[in-house]
Amino acid sequence: MRPWAEMKETHAGVVLLLGDRAYKLKKPVDLGFLDFTRRETRRRVCREEVELNRRLAPDVYEGVADVLGPDGRPCEHLVVMRRMPEERRLSTLIRSGEPVDDHLRLVARTLASMHSRARRGPEVDEQGGAAALRSRWTASFDQVRGLPDPVLAPEVAAGIERLTLRFLDGRGPLLAARVAEGRIVDGHGDLMAEDVFCLDDGPRILDCLEFDERLRFLDGLDDAAFLAMDLERLGVPRQAERFLHWYAEFSGDPAPPSLWHHYVAYRAFVRAKVACLRHGQGADAAASEARELAALALRHLRAGAVRLVLVGGPPGSGKSTLAAALADRLGYTLLSSDRVRKELAGLAPTQAARAAFGEGIDVRRAAGAGPDAARPRRAGHRGRVVDRRRGPGRRGAGRGRDRERPGRPALLGATGGHGRTSGRARRRDLGRRPGRRRGHGRRGGPVAEGRGDRHRGSRRACA
Repeated sequence: MRPWAEMKETHAGVVLLLGDRAYKLKKPVDLGFLDFTRRETRRRVCREEVELNRRLAPDVYEGVADVLGPDGRPCEHLVVMRRMPEERRLSTLIRSGEPVDDHLRLVARTLASMHSRARRGPEVDEQGGAAALRSRWTASFDQVRGLPDPVLAPEVAAGIERLTLRFLDGRGPLLAARVAEGRIVDGHGDLMAEDVFCLDDGPRILDCLEFDERLRFLDGLDDAAFLAMDLERLGVPRQAERFLHWYAEFSGDPAPPSLWHHYVAYRAFVRAKVACLRHGQGADAAASEARELAALALRHLRAGAVRLVLVGGPPGSGKSTLAAALADRLGYTLLSSDRVRKELAGLAPTQAARAAFGEGIDVRRAAGAGPDAARPRRAGHRGRVVDRRRGPGRRGAGRGRDRERPGRPALLGATGGHGRTSGRARRRDLGRRPGRRRGHGRRGGPVAEGRGDRHRGSRRACA
């Protein structure tokens, strides 16, 4: 049986649980990113909280009550809510090992539905661009650096800042496209598992961010990433990934995984900053929480870095098999150098361009193209694996140029002995002559590049 009366405190408020009601009080504090020191501000924010949260939980938020002093004048203001069953909190269900996939799918659908109806407009879109996202990141970095009692290790904070700014430097076109597509909405802004209640008639999502609407104007995917971050923090990363997939399905959002990772990292660092503030208010346990969240942010920033992997070698060396395995393992896009070379030569991708070994468009036109052949595609926001053929005498060609560029690509070789690879290429060419079944070897089975002992290391690299 639950206690009739309880009190819970956060960095910005106090919640009193009395019987079947909950009363939420704003603390008169100035934390930099919010200022509740004036009573009029607290009253306005309470009213906005009720109005905004009725979008996702209309039967929970009942209104605002005024607390009167001995003189009969209002001295404080409370948000009045219907008390939710503690055992149905999403965070409680996860910690107790209950299955939550069905609940998460409903939450994803509810959130996507709310986003489809959410407020939009120029003032909302302004907060979804690269400049606004960079500004929010840098504000958090400045707040953490300015704390009198640092909690995060300097190298961790510096690593997060470096990877964040590097990612944002190349994402202007992506973020501008999302603004143009109407992806920026007046969302929840603070979606955590402890504020989601999984009831029989559907989820109730509480406690949206109310004190600064600019922080609530955000990419819908960013809104969903907050809960994904919290699910991972609670130890269910698979459910976090599924939740984002469900949100993408219900919202019709084709965002690249790099952006998923970035938004999860951003939300983890926001919560790390809040934990640092709580530590400064005397919550000793908040220090370890801040470090864990910072580590989570760093992991996702590293995972979301957009990379170009070049897999090179002469014909028949198995580079195509290695490139395909890497792309599949890493979730990257696979670019075929054969297709790119034909485009450079003005040929259709399906047009045959056979030539003798060591000749043809491979050498005449594109042997030196290296990563430049993929550069238009590299402007995208997904990792790329380029299956790059290297002609005779071109061993290592282009690597010096690659090293001179910021964020240079990873270079992998798939090379075998010249006699072995050239003989294999000749056998492959024979398999394409009239009278032989194209693409089949001597035993009638498919010719699959990459078989043989020389690729065991490659298979281990992809495992």
